[in-house]
Amino acid sequence: MESPSLKTSIRTLTGVGEARARAFGRMGITDLGGLVSFFPRAYEDRTVFKPIAMLMEGESACVRGTVATEPVLSRVRGRLELVKFKVVDDSGVLDVTYFNQSYIKDQLRRGEDYVFYGRVGVQGARRQMTNPVFERESAAGGVTGRIMPIYRLVSGLSQRAVMGCVRQALDLLSGSVPDALPESVSRRFQLCQARYAYENVHFPADFASLELARRRLVFEELFVLACALSMLRGRRGAENGIRLKPADLRQFYYSLPFTPTGAQLRAVDEAVADMCSGRPMDRLIQGDVGSGKTLAAAACVWYAAQSGCQSAFMAPTEVLAGQHLETLRGFLSPFGLDVRKLTGSMPARERRETLSALKSGECSLCVGTHALLSEGVEFKDLALVVTDEQHRFGVAQRAALASKGSSPHILVMSATPIPRTLALMIYGDLDVSLIDELPPGRQKVDTFAVGSSYRPRINKFIRRLVGEGRQVYVVCPKIEEDESDEAASGLMSAEEHARELRREFPDLTVGCVHGRLKPREKDAAMASFAAGETDILVSTTVIEVGVDVPNAALMIVENAERFGLSQLHQLRGRVGRGRHKSYCILISDSRSEETRERLAAMTHTNDGFKIAEEDLRLRGPGDFFGSRQHGLPELHVADLGADMSVLSTAQSAAADILRADPGLELPEHAALRSRAFELIDAAGGRFN
Repeated sequence: MESPSLKTSIRTLTGVGEARARAFGRMGITDLGGLVSFFPRAYEDRTVFKPIAMLMEGESACVRGTVATEPVLSRVRGRLELVKFKVVDDSGVLDVTYFNQSYIKDQLRRGEDYVFYGRVGVQGARRQMTNPVFERESAAGGVTGRIMPIYRLVSGLSQRAVMGCVRQALDLLSGSVPDALPESVSRRFQLCQARYAYENVHFPADFASLELARRRLVFEELFVLACALSMLRGRRGAENGIRLKPADLRQFYYSLPFTPTGAQLRAVDEAVADMCSGRPMDRLIQGDVGSGKTLAAAACVWYAAQSGCQSAFMAPTEVLAGQHLETLRGFLSPFGLDVRKLTGSMPARERRETLSALKSGECSLCVGTHALLSEGVEFKDLALVVTDEQHRFGVAQRAALASKGSSPHILVMSATPIPRTLALMIYGDLDVSLIDELPPGRQKVDTFAVGSSYRPRINKFIRRLVGEGRQVYVVCPKIEEDESDEAASGLMSAEEHARELRREFPDLTVGCVHGRLKPREKDAAMASFAAGETDILVSTTVIEVGVDVPNAALMIVENAERFGLSQLHQLRGRVGRGRHKSYCILISDSRSEETRERLAAMTHTNDGFKIAEEDLRLRGPGDFFGSRQHGLPELHVADLGADMSVLSTAQSAAADILRADPGLELPEHAALRSRAFELIDAAGGRFN
């Protein structure tokens, strides 16, 4: 019989039949390798034992005791079953109750010793536990007296079932657990052996062993990912791209009514170097709100046009596409470049004209929405693809637009400031250019964090600003009153707050926009606000990436504790875009010290990168990822927020290995090469 391997089906495990295998399959687990790499999402410390008399309200602890009374089954209200009994030790009495677990009555024997683990309740002098886990004292160590792994579950699986299967898999695999680290790297960074790591990440002997195991696995995961990214960049460097002819960018810059910042010039130079290199550009321009990313994109479009090539610019909404169209025409029309738009709602005749101009090459730049991806859109010579707010488009969508040409250059833009080390991971195989300075004259937005008791003063302030001709954004964390999310209960909803503001300001125009509106309704509401027809726009975060409304001078964020700092910074960036003094008011009644610290950071700086660093420190990377469609593989054990120092070390170690062996072709790198290519293949050959 063949020895079990990482590829052995989980159906070989005792207790895994068809139904359980299907449940594992829903989590992507089909073989033993996948099972042992299914790491716990958390741990429960069940190592603390206490005498009954020392138990405190609300704590969870283990108790060694004797069942002192016969477990009694009773029924309440016809359906609810209760099993009750008392447990004693030398210090006191513990009341134990199980709900709807009648079988417990036959599993416990009066006079015998057990270990119970559960959450403690205290009523007067009495201690109690409800539904504690238990086992005989003679057999303790299975579910009590140890650090318990907690796994992510789906229907059909229990914690005990997953634990049992992982235990079997580790025993069967013996020494052949996944190990992609070259021995030289393990020695250099003093990392434990793979077998020890897998054993102790699932079944830690103590917290020190768990930390050793986790350190090894985090390093390995980030190291393999860094190697895969570097190999992808190397592979891309070997591809043939459209080599643009040299052109003098000073012609473009001299046409501008202002002087570009040094950061803008640097970003354009980096992009132009890519476009002239003979390999396809894959570059991210990352810059704070108002830093001038669109100018950098316009310079690249101009440069492509000097070689007789076309460009496409994709924006996430029709309103934003229209706004970019006007901005880009302003930059490019002086050179006689034909700039057109393509959106889903445009008239058929205009669409036909645009498609004809694209096919003939007459149109130098087409600005559009997802309509650019549709069948029938043909370019004569597409050399540059630009996508705005890159997280709004998936990897597949950008690839679909790129397929309209022959290996065109890709430029993606994002206004979400992210620490550079993290950006290099989140944006996968993209090269990163930072525009880290704002153009002269860009307004600082005064920011205040206050409680809801300030609402009367805030309403007076709204009245004053609107009276001066300004407009106001109000952002709420949920859409409507009856939203089912329990965590959202008690929060201000967009629809509810819009009604409230209409009552408060009956003479003002109050609009409401949120994600459940149809795209045309949403665009109409945004366009009305942009045109100055709406005084106050109540919204969810759909306006985080929105139109440029220079007349908007006040951003109010309700329940600000519900947003990450980077998201709040994005929202704040919707105001201060014109010549008027602008303000941001963050409303929160949270008493959490962390919330106060986070919101205070917003009041102290307008620098998006400093805010991003603070967000990463306080909240981890979730706020950067959110539901964004980045193409990175899911991380199984690493936390990019908590493990930033490991990330930097792993990237450096990967660079050292690849300098010596760019293709990972040495025998000692075979396992690493295999793992890296598994990641690349699973991502369809590109991470972003």
